[in-house]
Amino acid sequence: MGESLRLNFAINKQLTYFIIMEKPYVLGLDMGGTNSVLGIVDARGHVLARTSIKTQAYAKIEDYVNALHEEALKIIEPVGGIEMFRGIGAGAPNANYYSGNIEFAANLPWKGIVPFAELMSAKFGIPCRITNDANAAAMGEMTYGAARGMKNFIMITLGTGVGSGIVIDGKVVYGHDGFAGELGHTKIIRGENARLCGCGHKGCLEAYASATGVARTAREIVMNTNEPTLLRNLEPESITSKDVFDAAEQGDEVAKRIFDETGKMLGQKFADFVAFSAPEAIILFGGMTKCGHYILDPIVKTMNEDVLPIWQNKVKVMFSDLKEADAAVLGASALAWGE
Repeated sequence: MGESLRLNFAINKQLTYFIIMEKPYVLGLDMGGTNSVLGIVDARGHVLARTSIKTQAYAKIEDYVNALHEEALKIIEPVGGIEMFRGIGAGAPNANYYSGNIEFAANLPWKGIVPFAELMSAKFGIPCRITNDANAAAMGEMTYGAARGMKNFIMITLGTGVGSGIVIDGKVVYGHDGFAGELGHTKIIRGENARLCGCGHKGCLEAYASATGVARTAREIVMNTNEPTLLRNLEPESITSKDVFDAAEQGDEVAKRIFDETGKMLGQKFADFVAFSAPEAIILFGGMTKCGHYILDPIVKTMNEDVLPIWQNKVKVMFSDLKEADAAVLGASALAWGE
């Protein structure tokens, strides 16, 4: 390396160091279908503070951004104000990494194309970059969690919907238009009697295997059968996936069967996903992972029954290593660091 080249490299490295030290924080936003979690992240990947608002409480995107800004100030001001922040990284449903827009998100109150990064930058006064929420979770897991050292894995988020982030050769797959990896909207049931998904199509995996889908399955059993179950002690419309888990923990056979059938559906689709990208692991993240072995055991069993012999018992299925809020917040924050 020539002397001038070494000097330029040293200067650029020093300038980068000073820029980071002058603005030592970024904001990471995990926008879920129910809650939006905003965290302050430092250069070492520590989530120093977090706050949240209800995503569904705002019919207009402008009101959501205003509320998020107001809430963010509560954690921003104690660390020196917005001038201490390099930018915002956000993970959101149907977020387009290339355009900065949220486009036709099924589980959000704002329809059509929403220029989210532009609105956030204007309100906060710092740059904002966005990606799909599951992609953000994958980035967080790859950097700080169970996928450290992995170059090929799939992140599946099991929450209000079913999201996915696909990593191949160490890079998140975005596709030519920024929307690659909508595995939750692949079909698991076909035909007119299949469930309607929030995306407008019928039979999507998300309509059955999300937390919302599990609750819907439970409601259908309570309302359409006479099977004995603890779930009958609840108002059908109020049943949640946690209620199903609580019933399973008390030995309720209907609740355990709901998780078994849901896990089988996920296992069938995971076998398809394995055939596509041959991942080292499929990592599960989100509220449904709290159901533990009730959901994991049928997934693993069914997946290994359905994959080609070359992949049987070879692909790990595991839960995220990170706290539920941290994976997506940390992954989204990487966007703001320019990674």
